[in-house]
Amino acid sequence: MSAISVLTPGDLQKIAEEETKLRMQQQLSIVKKKEDEEHELRESFMSRDIHPEVMNRLNAVIKRAAAQGLREVQVMTFPASYCNDHGRRINNSEPDWPESLEGFAKKAQDFYEKELRPLGFKTRARILNYPDGKLGDVGLFLSW
Repeated sequence: MSAISVLTPGDLQKIAEEETKLRMQQQLSIVKKKEDEEHELRESFMSRDIHPEVMNRLNAVIKRAAAQGLREVQVMTFPASYCNDHGRRINNSEPDWPESLEGFAKKAQDFYEKELRPLGFKTRARILNYPDGKLGDVGLFLSW
């Protein structure tokens, strides 16, 4: 007869508990990593500045769009959660929606007000999607 003993129900319970604990730690690690990445993206968006070549880039985009018969381009997309009201004013088409913008979106809107509005351009924002019934991404559009 062999000296190997059969695992007891208590041993099996400990094995299952350790495995469950390991899976939970892995899930927590994944969630933490995702949260850290989202935080970095948000911080990057909030601190980003208008590129010095914005006029050249903008001219190229709107010229291409106009040549295709378009009268509008989407210039930016960002999560509605980046707005100070989480996109509520944009979703409700309230006239003061630009006041809800933060970070790079606010800088872009300020650039529009100073440089593009006087030339006859228009801007608008709208919610692009509703994941799980919540406000998702905001699209900023420039039209002429």
